Amino acid sequence: MVLPITAFYASLLGLCFLYMSLLVISVRRTNRISLGDGNNEDLRRLTRAHGNFSEYVPLTLIMIACLEANSDYTWIIHGISCLLLFGRLLHAYGLRQHEGASWQRFVGMISTFLAILISACANLVVIHFGL
Repeated sequence: MVLPITAFYASLLGLCFLYMSLLVISVRRTNRISLGDGNNEDLRRLTRAHGNFSEYVPLTLIMIACLEANSDYTWIIHGISCLLLFGRLLHAYGLRQHEGASWQRFVGMISTFLAILISACANLVVIHFGL
């Protein structure tokens, strides 16, 4: 089974995850913080963005891969994947740049939730109705 669309977006998301990991490592090394956040606000926000990314992306990518494997709706798969990618990027940017709420975090989470909702519903429709 070949899943080129999922592979493309998973690779882009993987690069984002790696970049966030390097940001966390950089702040840890600069401030000599081995464990926890050392009461460093920058590290706290970076680790939260990194953790949030790792909480939402895997399950959504699995659902996207299932949809790609079970249907020919490439434009829907691209749309869901773009929602996820840009949602995660916006959320991470908002979390890193702003204390508290920001429009980037809000739009990022809404985009991520839409990606989850649409991929879940699309999979259920494809499996139930065989579309």
